Amino acid sequence: MPDLWAGVDIGKRHHHCVVLNADGERLLSRRVGNDETELLQLVGDVLDISSEDVLWAIDMNHGLAALLIGVLLNHGQPIAYLTGRTIHQASATYRGGGKTDARDAFVIADQARIRRDLSLLRPGDEIAVALRILTARRLDVVRDRTRQINRLRAQLLEFFPALERALDLTNQGPITLLTGYQTPSAIRRMGAKRLEAWLKNRKVVGAAALASKAVTAAQGQHTTLPGEKLAAEFVGRLAHAVRTYNAEVDELDARIAARFSQHRDAEVIVSMPGLGPILGAEFIAATGGDLTVFESPDRLAGFAGLAPVAWDSGTVSGNLHRPRRYHRGLQRALFLSALMSIRFCPASRAYYDRKRKEGKGHKQAVLCLARRRTNVLWAMIRDRAPYRGAPPTPS
Repeated sequence: MPDLWAGVDIGKRHHHCVVLNADGERLLSRRVGNDETELLQLVGDVLDISSEDVLWAIDMNHGLAALLIGVLLNHGQPIAYLTGRTIHQASATYRGGGKTDARDAFVIADQARIRRDLSLLRPGDEIAVALRILTARRLDVVRDRTRQINRLRAQLLEFFPALERALDLTNQGPITLLTGYQTPSAIRRMGAKRLEAWLKNRKVVGAAALASKAVTAAQGQHTTLPGEKLAAEFVGRLAHAVRTYNAEVDELDARIAARFSQHRDAEVIVSMPGLGPILGAEFIAATGGDLTVFESPDRLAGFAGLAPVAWDSGTVSGNLHRPRRYHRGLQRALFLSALMSIRFCPASRAYYDRKRKEGKGHKQAVLCLARRRTNVLWAMIRDRAPYRGAPPTPS
């Protein structure tokens, strides 16, 4: 049982720390810069108050709090994490309607003092931290690429709708085509043979089929629309931007796969059907690379938002709802891996079909499968045993 509770409200340039004793009395309240020297001074001053155990509590577990977390962990200080939503809801139960950094830090410290359900932060290993950075960047790039593709489609529809219908802009070949040729007249002048040769010189797969589609679309439109020249210019720019994003995604995929392969659980994780290096890396990034934090698969499923919570009142019982607090990234990795496993894993397909026959929709059935697979994955990592599939059915 700690003697002191130090709550820290995290800020960009400054944090605010409030230290409470067992009676809830405020022993220290200080604004401290997000600087190593000031943070070390704060840790020393708090430890001078009491040489016994101190529990530090924060409302952010990465980003702006990274330096503080590193300083505390280097000094062997335990850290509890309370989500921003938890602190926001708890603030309404305290006297006063204002909001200051000092008040928020007091609420964080007091919640850490009175609650017994808090889990402690553990230092993430180098590989898990690297994978979190890489996967976060990859997700940003993929989202930016999707936005650019949507803008490209909208721009193309303004002057050449037939080509927009003919091309799958999620593939590299059509994007390469649009970097050089955008208007019906330009494509007609090139012709199928010359356009095919132009695409082959740029190592486009299926150049002949792509050139034929483009020329057919161009032959179906001879009307020149107002603003076509300017719109075509921006289509070319957007296509170049998408190619840049594609190249960065490929680079990130290679770096993620290389880092992921260095993790001690990599071989075990990828043995699970539907979990490749990218989703496996997202799983490690979300869990910190150490499943000992989760005492059971139920804890892991709850953290991923795959375990429903009761929502009963009065005479209503057995009412289950999706939890409001869960790790979106972890749920995404587990959901997508379950979705992929339906195509390749007979055991996953059989479980999915059974849930559909029970009347569940597609998404609900995949979530049920993801929950079931969480149990298996947790046991695999615990035992360091790869996936072996379902045993054969006796004849």
